[in-house]
Amino acid sequence: MAADPDLLSSPGTLDDALDHARTVADAVLFEGYVLYPYRASSAKNRMRWQFGVLVPPACTAQGGEYAEQRTDILLEPRTADRLHAELRFLHVRRRTVERLDPDGTYTEVPELELPDRVLVPWDEGHEERIRLHAPLAELTGEQAHTRTVTFDLPPAVEHEPVRDAEGRTLGRLVRRRARLAGEIRPYVEQLPGPYRVSRLTVTVHNTTDAPAGDRTTALPHSMIGAHLLLAVEGGRFLSMTDPPEWARPAVAELRNDHTWPVLAGPAGREDLVLSSPIILEDHPVLADESPGPLYDATEIDEILSLRTAALTEREKREARGTDDRAAEVIDLVDSMPDAVRERLHGAIRGLREVTDPPGPPAAGLTLPEGTGHPWWDPQQDPEAADAPTTIPIDGEAVGQGSRVLLTPGARRTDAQDAFLRGCRATVEAVVADLDGELHLAVVLDDDPGTDIRRQQGRFLYFKPDEVAPLREGEEEEP
Repeated sequence: MAADPDLLSSPGTLDDALDHARTVADAVLFEGYVLYPYRASSAKNRMRWQFGVLVPPACTAQGGEYAEQRTDILLEPRTADRLHAELRFLHVRRRTVERLDPDGTYTEVPELELPDRVLVPWDEGHEERIRLHAPLAELTGEQAHTRTVTFDLPPAVEHEPVRDAEGRTLGRLVRRRARLAGEIRPYVEQLPGPYRVSRLTVTVHNTTDAPAGDRTTALPHSMIGAHLLLAVEGGRFLSMTDPPEWARPAVAELRNDHTWPVLAGPAGREDLVLSSPIILEDHPVLADESPGPLYDATEIDEILSLRTAALTEREKREARGTDDRAAEVIDLVDSMPDAVRERLHGAIRGLREVTDPPGPPAAGLTLPEGTGHPWWDPQQDPEAADAPTTIPIDGEAVGQGSRVLLTPGARRTDAQDAFLRGCRATVEAVVADLDGELHLAVVLDDDPGTDIRRQQGRFLYFKPDEVAPLREGEEEEP
């Protein structure tokens, strides 16, 4: 079936909950949309769109991105008889700038200066919403395919005149939108067992017939920041992170590809889910202290606001000409009251009363002067998990004082580990984490701050298969 822009019409309280969830979903949708310093010329803004990018099928081999995402969530239908779903994403509109020449023709230019802004080429993101409203009874078995929602956004070109304060035309902005097609497939399967619980699966596919190309070519045909809002009035979704004990085996068998569903809306609601390309906790909310969208959640709002306020007037003019959202950030920071700026410095979310005075430090632990907490020493901490003093690696007993070569593999996601590959280190301790897994605490041999790291207990940690013992004769090799 084709998408109907008015297909989702939810009554009263569910509408309010959806609006609440969209405030968080907007932060997901526009995360990284335009990064500080909010100018198109900034290197940070030349590699954009990092989350929830669904590219055409022919482009999946080019940049490691995908053409589909899948959401699995457990549902207790109870009295619910309908599924409401809303797919939201950004659709790129590639904007160029043209100057009006004296002969009446337009010439594409790298920038067009105005008194309050500098207009430059830029990829704008236009929000799209595809909605679905379907009876749950029609989402099971062979009939489920009849409820697939397909959409096809045709290519288009728009022109916006650029005028000066007197109303004279100086040029125009040209926005080009490429074709983008896709589909949403919902499916409900009742699970066996004594509990009336079903698995709801919703897949989103980019079906655009676009030629293979690099990422720049693929983005105009892609869904960006793609995420789903799912609602079942009268029903109950089960949390993926804190399900009832009886549901844990079923939750463990769910498959979520390139997205993660969490309970959404105000705390206590269980009839609404946000399936996000960014991992969130249940019932996520925006911080009360946040003054507005800054589109750069990898930064701290206080630092980001201070840096933005320190931009030069020329830089602010370029930011205003880059994108309307960037202009809103500049205006927000320029007009921010001192009281709001001070509130960004930090907040205490909760306090607990301490009635018993702290006891003396455990035997063997040293307290640095002027502090109430010892630097951690894994050999002296009486509450540290039990661990052997050595680990056999390649036939060698590796423990405190052993020299090793760091060999982290591809399974590690920490970029710092990749930089340390091939470095020599000394083992300070063998430690076990709360799951009982063994690790080696090490310091780098050529780190000038090794003594300080030892004193403060600030070690690097590697698993046994990420190091190789250095044998006699190997230790002095370059």
